[in-house]
Amino acid sequence: MNQFVRTTIDALRDLAPIILVILFFQLVVLQQPFPEPGRILGGLVAVVIGLALFIQGLELSLFPVGENMAAAFVKRGSVFWLLFFGFALGFGTTVAEPALIAVSQEAARISASAGAIADTPEAQDRYALGLRMTVALSVGISLVVGVLRILKGWPIQHIIIGGYLVIVILTQFAPEEIIGVAYDSGGVTTSTITVPLVTALGIGLSTVIKGRNPMVDGFGLIAFASLFPVAFVLVYGMVA
Repeated sequence: MNQFVRTTIDALRDLAPIILVILFFQLVVLQQPFPEPGRILGGLVAVVIGLALFIQGLELSLFPVGENMAAAFVKRGSVFWLLFFGFALGFGTTVAEPALIAVSQEAARISASAGAIADTPEAQDRYALGLRMTVALSVGISLVVGVLRILKGWPIQHIIIGGYLVIVILTQFAPEEIIGVAYDSGGVTTSTITVPLVTALGIGLSTVIKGRNPMVDGFGLIAFASLFPVAFVLVYGMVA
């Protein structure tokens, strides 16, 4: 209970700058009272408690599970199952990302209104699903590359630089309508579900593999999960 209280206080402290900004612009710049202040206060309390519960859940469940599973696969000595676990983790968590679902649905709606696809619910659903599956596949592959990097000790900067060079080239050939969606896809993949598990995977692997440094090798998987979707969605736009 004491831990949850401390987490709640930390969550309130983290939200304090946002609250102060809103108060300043509402009361000083706009000089207007808050509409339905009781409802807004209740919503703020819900946000603070929800954020505290989310952080507590990460510390108690997701981080330990990810690290323990990574360590268990390393002890089994099977590179195939370790790589398959990384792919499945990336694919599964990305498909479930609420931000990706929202962006893919909005992209389908705008594409239909612009005439890029048929303006029917079926066509929009197919386009949104295709976009989600493309992004999820790309994140799965990015984690395979990230796990191989940790196993082999490859420098992260070489992969990042090479990846962005590929993206720059693909951008020249991709339809203008898909470029913004592609670049946004790199951001929506690294959200509430994906980040904790992917981070735990990287740290867990670099902790149990001999000769690896968690600070040097444990981080960087999130960068891959942001990089690969951009390239994959650009290709998806050229095909679809």
